[in-house]
Amino acid sequence: MANVINWFDIPAKNFERACEFYGKVLGGEMQGVDMPNGHKMGVLPGYQPDSVGGAVVSGPGYEPSDKGPLVYLNGGEDLSVPLSRVEAAGGKIVMPKTSIGKNGFMAQFIDPEGNRVAFHSMA
Repeated sequence: MANVINWFDIPAKNFERACEFYGKVLGGEMQGVDMPNGHKMGVLPGYQPDSVGGAVVSGPGYEPSDKGPLVYLNGGEDLSVPLSRVEAAGGKIVMPKTSIGKNGFMAQFIDPEGNRVAFHSMA
């Protein structure tokens, strides 16, 4: 098994707002995918087949939350770069860039939908 995680969904009530937020913060375009049962999916920028990926998903059964599992997004070379875009895009930083010793750095934010999400980078 190459990775414990192979995919994750970030719930959204307002699909367009959530896609706009993650596109701005991650510096790329969301790829829309038609889903059955009235669900909408926007694949996060940078996803490559055969790698870990994720999407913003909206529809029945998807409820944003700041509790529960915490998804760590790749912060690139330095998570300060995407973190600096969070508040301008409508999110709220709840943990600034914080050292986790030899494991690099982390930061947490609340997206405009109310989800708690994190960044990780080695610098």
